[in-house]
Amino acid sequence: MDLQALKNKYDIIGNDPDLGEALETAVKFAPTGLSILIQGESGVGKENFARIIHQYSPRRNAPLFAVNCGAFAKELVNSELFGHVKGSFTGSTETRKGYFEDANGGTLFLDEIAELPLESQTLLLRVLQSGEYRKVGSNKIEHTDVRIVAATNVHLYEAVKRGKFREDLYFRLSAAQIRIPPLRDRGEDIYLLFRKFSADFSDATGMCKVSLRPDAIRLLASYRWPGNIRQLKGFTESLTALVSEKITPTRQRIELSAAELRPFMPREEGDPIPVVYDSSKGPTSGSFSNDERQAILKAIFDLRRDVDELRARMDRKELPAPAPQPPRDNAEWQSEEPESFEVPSKIVDLPPEKNLSIKETEEELIRKALEKYGGNRKKASEELGMSERNLYRKLPEEYKKKKK
Repeated sequence: MDLQALKNKYDIIGNDPDLGEALETAVKFAPTGLSILIQGESGVGKENFARIIHQYSPRRNAPLFAVNCGAFAKELVNSELFGHVKGSFTGSTETRKGYFEDANGGTLFLDEIAELPLESQTLLLRVLQSGEYRKVGSNKIEHTDVRIVAATNVHLYEAVKRGKFREDLYFRLSAAQIRIPPLRDRGEDIYLLFRKFSADFSDATGMCKVSLRPDAIRLLASYRWPGNIRQLKGFTESLTALVSEKITPTRQRIELSAAELRPFMPREEGDPIPVVYDSSKGPTSGSFSNDERQAILKAIFDLRRDVDELRARMDRKELPAPAPQPPRDNAEWQSEEPESFEVPSKIVDLPPEKNLSIKETEEELIRKALEKYGGNRKKASEELGMSERNLYRKLPEEYKKKKK
């Protein structure tokens, strides 16, 4: 399989190894007929993977239907999926097909499958096991031959443990899994996507393309992009519309530095719209007030004090027993790896007079860990309690230029 040809065909941009592995897995699963579970955050392009699976399967000449399970009213889900007969409920003035009947012989992509009610999950499991279902209001057993590709942006097994998802359905779907990495873990791909989106917008509107200088590229990649590719696309198009101008014979491109880009960067996670900050008008709703800044600084100071105290206890081997952890909420179990890490007191030795930001503090800790282990990133990441991938993304610039 030519991976680059596959990316070109489906307009997939990026050279991240995990993205490439996900694409290769999709192509390997495609001809098998297995039900497949695609896991990834909102906006990473799960539907694109479903189309790849369908196109590389023996069902490629049959229909592919994409269904968002979270878009249906709870009382209408079964009707939408399995159809209904006339008079089965108020407003059902005629017999209607469902997606399982329409997609017979083809593929059904069930996005946001965790949103299905438990009753619908039971009916779905029966279809997967036997191909049998019944329309709402009917006793007649129907048969269908449909391949299921399901997708979710939550951790399904955590949903199972919370009683929100059937365990037997989970194991039926999860035998063949594909994990799509979030954009924040594809650092070098972010600017590639930015250029692609700006170029597409330029072609559609006649505006100059926007490119970034190296310092601006680093700034763009430093943001977490919680909305992933969908958010970056909206941001890039809005930015291009705001800063660009009509193409002329002498100008087809505008280049921005970090200082020029910074005022447009999203200030809150999930907000994809560039907003210009006007310092003459004081803080906006997206900025911190002086009181908020003071509170943050106090929290950082308290954290450093607690770390110093913990370090002293470790030196005296007086560590307290860990407190029981409360159940995690949805926001926690939807992500696999935290973006921050616990401060390892073994290597903390920052001068108390040094006023560092959180990012600078992390970089200082990483420097000390790398110095301690002679630049060995694996040992440094273990010392810091973080993955080697996460360590690399947070490396100070001077270390990124060195060989591993």
